[in-house]
Amino acid sequence: MSEVLTPPVSDADERQRPRHSAKPRRGGIRRIRWGMWITLAVLALFGFAPVYWLLVTSLTPDHLVFQFPPRLIPSELTLDHYAAVFGNEAIFGYLRNSVIVSVITAVLSVVVSMYMGYAFSKYRFRGRKSLMYFVLSSQMFPQALLLVTLYLVFAQFGLLNTYLALILSFATFTLPLCVWMLKGFFDALPDDLIEAARIDGAGPWRIFHSIIFPLAAPGLVAAGLFAFVRGWNDFIFALTLAGPDKQTLPPGLVNTFISEASTSWPALMAASLIVSVPVCVAFILLQRFLVGGITAGAVKG
Repeated sequence: MSEVLTPPVSDADERQRPRHSAKPRRGGIRRIRWGMWITLAVLALFGFAPVYWLLVTSLTPDHLVFQFPPRLIPSELTLDHYAAVFGNEAIFGYLRNSVIVSVITAVLSVVVSMYMGYAFSKYRFRGRKSLMYFVLSSQMFPQALLLVTLYLVFAQFGLLNTYLALILSFATFTLPLCVWMLKGFFDALPDDLIEAARIDGAGPWRIFHSIIFPLAAPGLVAAGLFAFVRGWNDFIFALTLAGPDKQTLPPGLVNTFISEASTSWPALMAASLIVSVPVCVAFILLQRFLVGGITAGAVKG
């Protein structure tokens, strides 16, 4: 039985051979791309629908708020609810309290967590891992349990109904995550940079503040923005630990527009939309720092 020999295929023949597999592959990529666009459109709709309904409700007259079936575009629009919000002086007091408490909470959380995160990342000492997990485990306590404990402590020291009570209570749940966030950021910074500075004669204080601190700016901004938003949106701590003069926006808006007899939903929606603007502006202005700060330590083992 003779063996059939096939002639060798030259490079010219290989280039002239029709490539039938190119079309199905290109079509598959096109379908995947369309699937991604559709998925993104659904997610965007899911994210923007509550904001749109918030805006529509705030512009709807009271007698049309609960009409059935609901309409995406109401037949009548009014700005009376926004006028009522801007004419209420108590809301500006709540806004002032929210700004004071949230900004100081963010600054305090960033200052403390940057030193703790740097120590956990770049120094090796006994009990380091145990202390790190202890800090993180504080996030696992129920918020109601922390609230009762903090209420008793602040009552003992006469700190109830003060800004200090709100700032310290907000810091209890912003600090642990800020510490872990900044530790991951410092892990991404090369140790050779610190060693080179030591060889040049720089001490630990100068290394951190002159070399590490400028490089850590995106992570600090991300941690500060996270702490600011947590303090801005807190409801339970502000409702319990602060009196009427020190209440922030979340409990203040509820006390202003919601009562046992009636609830002004359009005015509440208008106030909620107005107080969301500062946070949205902060996110837009600092988004490049926020994304860089959160993902900087993601690739470090």
